Amino acid sequence: MGKTPYMRLKGSQNLRLRLVLSTLSCTPILIEDIRSDASWPGLRPNEVSFLRLLEKVSDDCDVEINETGTKFKYKPGIVIGGRHLVHDCGTSRAIGYFLEPLILLGLFGKKPLTIRLKGVTNDSKDPSVDTFRSSTLPMLKQFGVPSEGLDLKIESRGVPPNGGGEVVLSVPILQESLKAINWIDEGMVKRIRGVSFSTKVSVQFENTMIHAARGIFNRLLPDVHIFTDHKAGQQAGNSPGFGISLFAETTSGCVISADTAVSYARAEDEGEDEKKELSPPGDVGEQIASALLGEIEQGGVVDSTHQGLLFILCALCPQDVSKVRVGKLSQYGIEVLRHIRDFLGVKFVIKPDPSTKTVVLKCVGCGLKNLSRKVS
Repeated sequence: MGKTPYMRLKGSQNLRLRLVLSTLSCTPILIEDIRSDASWPGLRPNEVSFLRLLEKVSDDCDVEINETGTKFKYKPGIVIGGRHLVHDCGTSRAIGYFLEPLILLGLFGKKPLTIRLKGVTNDSKDPSVDTFRSSTLPMLKQFGVPSEGLDLKIESRGVPPNGGGEVVLSVPILQESLKAINWIDEGMVKRIRGVSFSTKVSVQFENTMIHAARGIFNRLLPDVHIFTDHKAGQQAGNSPGFGISLFAETTSGCVISADTAVSYARAEDEGEDEKKELSPPGDVGEQIASALLGEIEQGGVVDSTHQGLLFILCALCPQDVSKVRVGKLSQYGIEVLRHIRDFLGVKFVIKPDPSTKTVVLKCVGCGLKNLSRKVS
């Protein structure tokens, strides 16, 4: 047996992205200098949890971490998928941190994936599970992902610091490959939908948030509907909190989203020992409504949170031209483009459109096929 050639990388940034692209492109990677100069060096609990999750959904993948956690080797295996899988995501990052990579890998699995994820469903750092359900999953259908078997059920909610939420993600497998797209018409906003939630606090918090958000939207368009999801008992997780997720649907089928959640800080996020006061729900409603309007104003067929996923899907398409329009390129979006070039050899042509202040990107996909699926 010859020696395995590893792609050598440094640092802790974009670790999740590197692991996903490594798995999809079957490229073994060696990452060094992971926070080696930090006061708490090495991998964070959420990164270790993500590596364990990769072992769960793949067969024959090999992870070797050194004693300090500042260096590890990852040799990807075959994504198997499977039903009745369970993974505890911990509470250091929300379930949203794990969902995007899982969806990408699940599409190229041997069997459809159904997995129960436990942890934090809504926080202010990662996209909420509501955003995935209302914005991310519809976006996959643009690329020809079958809607049958593509689902995210929210069984209970959990906010920081103690989580306690549970969701069940189902991802179908691609029979062949994705579909190249020409998606540059963002259309006009025709309606706004949303979900507000509260756990272990008064339902009045939700009504205040909705009232504040509607106060901004009702001046702009009539079709605004924000649902309430008040959880109690077992379904309310282990910590008090509240939040809101909003989605703008356009005439051309785009869904632009913005969300936030308010809860007490996790232990590692707290600078001092005292607990900060929670933001008033009225302010939260106004802020997130303004954030959504900001995303719409930027233009593009997806919001800034979804740029990275959009670019990866375009790069995985058949060897045909995909063309998409986004607003201002996010920092993460730029990093994704660099990593796609390194792992998949796909380069994007980036053309700013000065009249709309948007950016049009074109690429020829790498033609990744789902070779691990069972051929009948």
